[in-house]
Amino acid sequence: MDSDVIILGGGLVGATLGVGLAAHGLSSIIVDPADPAVVLAPGFDGRASAVASASWRMLDAIGIGAKLAGKGCEIRHIRVSDGLEPGKLDFIPDADDGALGTMFENKLLRRAINEAANEAELVDLRMLTRATHVERGPAGVTATLSDGTTVRAPLLVAAEGRQSPTRDAAGIKVARWSYDHKAIISAFHHQIAHENIAFEIFYPSGPFALLPLPDDEIGHRSAIVWSVSGRDGDGMLKLSDRAFLAEAEKSMGGFLGKLSHASPRSVYPLGFHRAATMTGERLVLVGDSAHGIHPIAGQGVNLGYRDVAALVEVLVEGKRTGLDLGDAALLQRYQQWRGLDTLMVSVATDGFNRIFSVPGKTASAVRRLGITAIDHIPPLKNRFMAEARGETGQLPRLLQGVLV
Repeated sequence: MDSDVIILGGGLVGATLGVGLAAHGLSSIIVDPADPAVVLAPGFDGRASAVASASWRMLDAIGIGAKLAGKGCEIRHIRVSDGLEPGKLDFIPDADDGALGTMFENKLLRRAINEAANEAELVDLRMLTRATHVERGPAGVTATLSDGTTVRAPLLVAAEGRQSPTRDAAGIKVARWSYDHKAIISAFHHQIAHENIAFEIFYPSGPFALLPLPDDEIGHRSAIVWSVSGRDGDGMLKLSDRAFLAEAEKSMGGFLGKLSHASPRSVYPLGFHRAATMTGERLVLVGDSAHGIHPIAGQGVNLGYRDVAALVEVLVEGKRTGLDLGDAALLQRYQQWRGLDTLMVSVATDGFNRIFSVPGKTASAVRRLGITAIDHIPPLKNRFMAEARGETGQLPRLLQGVLV
């Protein structure tokens, strides 16, 4: 069986790529070993993603947005502070500029994307399946799958995540390091409404992010990404819900009132990685297969969506001009387009994390002076807001809400 692209990995990025290609008449075979009964199961597991406004325009343009209508919570205001000390930085767009982004539970995102992929005639989604052998050569890509079939395409896309076996098998070097932090992922209800505000509170042990979610039958709620020292991560999982909520309320200074109904907690080690190149012979890396950053600015999945938008544009234009989709010059265009942006975002988030991790009153005073100064410089604030929206640099047409 032949297709235009073989995509290894059907998560938030890989499956979106398949849907985006299908919207432009390109076919794909998406191979993913995950069990849909698990990854699409009902219930909230505590994980949520901030979809930037540019990423949302892409999801809307390719038909996924309609499946998510009314299920997210707009972020209309971001507040940054150094601990609970005086001084803050507020990002508030003008009323006619729209939201900075929208928070979605990851399971809702996965369900909507999976549904769109299953509905797309040009997407062959194969869950519970893996590639057992892959050959890339001058004539194309051939993959033998665990379901016994052999598939062919001119291009292979790795969307397998941070531990991408395809990237490693291709011999692509990766720069990586670990932070001495772990992220506690959860959610809870709170007494006072969040008013569509995302809070980023920085402590030397790492940022404490509160991300607004839609109210439910219980009341107001928010997701939390809480960076703690590596040695404390597992201990935080062992706390009772009552003790965990008490610690969270303490770190927040109680500004959302009494906390309750904690969702299940999970813990993730935090690290940085970046592939030396995002392309190889008839191979493209997207999402976490190419880069992984600190969640300090909530840009992880959005970097992946920017990869998707750029790759769709490159491949669609290549197809229209009669080029082989695995052509090295075509893939080099993708590399040049995405390489600098991913580098700049990676360096910025890493540096931001290191600056706010410096302990001591003097360092805190300098940081507070800095964020207060930025708060009073509109052009600089607007630049930061454009970054948060994913609207800087040469924007692919999908991120502008337009099909290629």
